[in-house]
Amino acid sequence: MFKKILIANRGEIACRVMKTARKMGIATVAVYSDADADAVHVDMADEAVRIGPAPANQSYLIADRIIAACKETGAEAVHPGYGFLSENAGFCERLEAEGITFIGPKAKAIQAMGDKITSKKIAAEAGVSTVPGFMGLIESADHAAQIAGEIGYPVMIKASAGGGGKGMRVAWNEAEAKEGFERSKSEAASSFGDDRIFVEKFVEEPRHIEIQVLADGHGNCVHLGERECSIQRRNQKVVEEAPSPFLDAETRAAMGAQAVTLAKAVDYQSAGTVEFIVDKNRNFFFLEMNTRLQVEHPVTELITGIDLVEQMIRVAGGEKLAMAQADVTLNGWAVESRIYAEDPVRNFLPSIGRLTRYRPPEEGRYDDVVLRNDTGVAEGSEISMFYDPMIAKLCTWAPERLEAIEAMSEALDRFVIDGIEHNIPFLATLMSHPRWREGRLSTGFIAEEFPDGFAPPAPSEEERAVLAAVALAVELLRRDRLDRLTGRLAPHSGELKRDWVVRLNDEYLTATVIEGMISIPLEMDICIDGGATLTVSSSWRPGDAVWQGAVGGRPVSVQVRPVLNGVQLAWQGVSAKARVMLPRIADLDRLMPVRVAPDTSKLLLCPMPGLVVSIAVAIGQEVKAGEILAVVEAMKMENVLRAERDGTVAKVNAAPGDSLAVDAVIMEFD
Repeated sequence: MFKKILIANRGEIACRVMKTARKMGIATVAVYSDADADAVHVDMADEAVRIGPAPANQSYLIADRIIAACKETGAEAVHPGYGFLSENAGFCERLEAEGITFIGPKAKAIQAMGDKITSKKIAAEAGVSTVPGFMGLIESADHAAQIAGEIGYPVMIKASAGGGGKGMRVAWNEAEAKEGFERSKSEAASSFGDDRIFVEKFVEEPRHIEIQVLADGHGNCVHLGERECSIQRRNQKVVEEAPSPFLDAETRAAMGAQAVTLAKAVDYQSAGTVEFIVDKNRNFFFLEMNTRLQVEHPVTELITGIDLVEQMIRVAGGEKLAMAQADVTLNGWAVESRIYAEDPVRNFLPSIGRLTRYRPPEEGRYDDVVLRNDTGVAEGSEISMFYDPMIAKLCTWAPERLEAIEAMSEALDRFVIDGIEHNIPFLATLMSHPRWREGRLSTGFIAEEFPDGFAPPAPSEEERAVLAAVALAVELLRRDRLDRLTGRLAPHSGELKRDWVVRLNDEYLTATVIEGMISIPLEMDICIDGGATLTVSSSWRPGDAVWQGAVGGRPVSVQVRPVLNGVQLAWQGVSAKARVMLPRIADLDRLMPVRVAPDTSKLLLCPMPGLVVSIAVAIGQEVKAGEILAVVEAMKMENVLRAERDGTVAKVNAAPGDSLAVDAVIMEFD
């Protein structure tokens, strides 16, 4: 077995590989760019080597620097993680020539399966079901539109070397086909250094279900069941689960058999994933094969008990698989939520900055639930504009699907992140969505269920009562703490006041304290808005970010953030600003004027921190609603900014290459 390996990656996947290497007694080497000098994976490794400036194409994507780091440290093998050089056949060959083992498949398999066009031809020859499409390369936007018209709309325009949702666009007409070609080509060149594009039929109402395979260098290959990855946004997975709630045993066996057949056809050695599109009748079509470890591999590990990273290392070391297909059993249910640095309220635009507070729920087994959090950041880490916006992968396992979903909902409520915007409110809302809980999924789920984007849902009557009760408990403890400070003038005295008013956002709710006393732990009986008596109990202390306790016998975990004259509460996707007042103060509060937001309708604001790729208009130009104004790149994704209404460009404040902050004024209109 190897004595030392280098992880040619960063973030959570680098940390993930290091955990298994440490368990196996293998020393680890980290590589880092200037942006990652203080990153968690650098501290976690036994050694670390700087490989260049922040941009990936000047550091993590340069094979020469990875190989030099191996020679400098004596690393015998390289684990590439996912992304960057993980599916680069040339890198694999370079390592082999230098006598360094690549922990992954051989270059031939990477080359065959890494190219989506070649892989479809091989799959078809091997008898694997494939999606109708044009297997040749697309030469121009006009050519893309011509091919799309021949296949029939809608079509999927894809980068041949793509992945992670980059270089992918769905086109429903000729104009979208041409624009999709240009954007996909540009993103592919930026992210993968390969701008080849192809087109295939887009299957409507599709599910994205993938099969995990594991093969060694001795002719053995098994599949480890499937993962349901249909909850996607912009072709990027958001939530995954294993197994799929849609597949029956017969379909699972058929998909698994085809995945193994394909792996053997290219002499595959290592962990890999064969992705399928499955229609509503359980017909399945080969999509692509990922010749690397998948982002969502933890859910497979949780239901099989097999450490995929360990198996990759052992296979690379020449060992045979320790299991046959009959030894693989699927146990229970696992769900993974990808925690991204993005603002769901602003159409999921990237958010960068420093994590001023980062406190995930504690990993471990709790009765019949397992909680796992794969992450590569810590409190104080910086989320950079140069890399993928993923912060963590939160996973839960339970014997049944709904139990795993409930565990995920509870864990999201306890996941504390401050300093940037993140998608936890969206994920928490999703966990209670009826269609998700019933397993009625498709890759269009988010677009169908949130057609106007995401906005935190208004609290229901029950949720209002819970939030008001928590707000009252928090405020009473806060006042009691102030009264106990030494030297305070006129501290509170006498009995606890009985009648209060809780303002939740713009709604006023009466709150009555029936019985109890202010203490830690707290327990009291209260009544909200004339409803039933609720017993509120908690060991929360002022300053804690999460209020954990029970309201009316229901366990709840509510996030609490201080704001001016109150607290901001978040629970199960619902967010509310709460202020607790005496009735007389509430009467006066109702008379306060409402502040109106400034009019920005004549400004084009940068929706996220990013780099200006292009400006499509000039001063004095008349533009129509829907016309492209600018393209801004953030975290390797190009975002097209369009005119919301007709107008004339009065001023342009940015130029290609400019780095802009969120809400920077790009241009002004008359």
